[in-house]
Amino acid sequence: MTQGFDGLVPGRRPEGRTLITASWVVGHKDGGHRLLKKGEVVFENGEVLFVGHGFPGEVDRRIDFGNALISPGLIDLDALSDLDTTILGIDNHPGWAKGRVWPRSYVEAGPYEMYTQAELAFQKRFAFGQLLLNGITTAAPIASLFYREWGETVAEFDAAAEAAGDLGLRVYLSPAYRSGGMVLEEPGRMVPVFDEERGFQGLKNAIAYIERQNGRHGDLVRGMLAPDRVETSTLALLQRTDAAARDLGCKFRLHMAQGAMEVDTVRALHGSTAPVWLAKHGLLSDRLIAPHATNATDEDLGLYAENGVSIVHCPLVSGRGGSILRSFSTCRARGINIAMGTDTTPPDMLMNLLTGLITGRVADAAPDGLRCADLFDAATVGGAKALGRADLGHLSPGARADIAVFSLDDTAMAPSIDPITTIVTGGSGKITRAVFVDGRLSMFDRKLAGFDMDEARRQAQAQYDGLVAKYPERSFNHPPVAEIFPPSYPVEGGVNG
Repeated sequence: MTQGFDGLVPGRRPEGRTLITASWVVGHKDGGHRLLKKGEVVFENGEVLFVGHGFPGEVDRRIDFGNALISPGLIDLDALSDLDTTILGIDNHPGWAKGRVWPRSYVEAGPYEMYTQAELAFQKRFAFGQLLLNGITTAAPIASLFYREWGETVAEFDAAAEAAGDLGLRVYLSPAYRSGGMVLEEPGRMVPVFDEERGFQGLKNAIAYIERQNGRHGDLVRGMLAPDRVETSTLALLQRTDAAARDLGCKFRLHMAQGAMEVDTVRALHGSTAPVWLAKHGLLSDRLIAPHATNATDEDLGLYAENGVSIVHCPLVSGRGGSILRSFSTCRARGINIAMGTDTTPPDMLMNLLTGLITGRVADAAPDGLRCADLFDAATVGGAKALGRADLGHLSPGARADIAVFSLDDTAMAPSIDPITTIVTGGSGKITRAVFVDGRLSMFDRKLAGFDMDEARRQAQAQYDGLVAKYPERSFNHPPVAEIFPPSYPVEGGVNG
């Protein structure tokens, strides 16, 4: 038997039976999480065998993480997988003037891929590495289609599956598709433009991808259909998507009830909100995962509850844009399952949980209706329920060994008697010490399997600079970059932009 951290190498599954211990363990009993002081977790061949105290059997390796929290791995169902351009819009408004929607001049010139396939493949690997560094063990990637010729490609998602297998991340994948896009006709006026056959082809490609990739890399890769947005999807495309999800036995994710432009567009097209429109056509079910619900009406939320739709709550991105879910506790009281998403870089789920706690209490105008544990549940068992995975999101015998270890000794952390409150209110992804996915060590002490994140960060910056340089051609009236994205303060010692 070996002791300690000797021989722990990211990318390898420890041989034989491994016992890990720490000052706190999040176990699971009677349908809910339980805190175990100085608890133990034992796993072998990717499966949890024991959670508790005093394991009676033989083990091949013992690892003591000291003053830390051993937690089920976090689940991110809106995980950014490209370079984050939403941050460009934080202080630069209005969005229609900042390249966040195609102007008519760009459409007429012919939209094109703004990244090469090699760059897209790199972005997936870079994003997956960031997820692991933040304690996320299961992810459903999301990317912007503003910078694409139309939809996502099979080639980049083949590369994404390989990246997940190499790095050791559990993923739900297929290329996103759409039957339409928003086009800026004049300042402030955006209209949807449709090409339904293109959407059908995208769905066909996604189905073939799932049939080919589902279960690969030791079942780390599974399929999820991803029509891009409700306002750029036709009814026929969504009907075919729902039927395909049923036939494939997978989920499909559709962004809706998330913004004023979407609400106004869907009402103009269909005479109602998106959830009401989908319900009318029998398209709301537990197959559907729906970020973000910040613009959902009471009627919409009632339909979600009635039909088993899961919400993906992304409080940091929503709050940064001036909107909040109204409210977390209201949705929970209705019986709606709530999962979590990060939807930005860095994918700091712990920061999102704190933001969700704050915005949830603001929405309720009360501090006592929402607890740190409620947000932690959403990031673990809530995500697992949305995916239909009873073997994820918790640590108990028979569950997959997807584990995140969070340090409680970080110098920035305040003392506390409760580890969940500690990591939600004062933690960040930077306190993630180790990550196991299906029993394989995927991250240890900020190191990944065969991937140098420091070098990757420099490569990502170069790609980002190249993308930003293209903004004038895809922005209304083609202003220079310095005018589209002015600095926060005057810049001295160089050329602005």
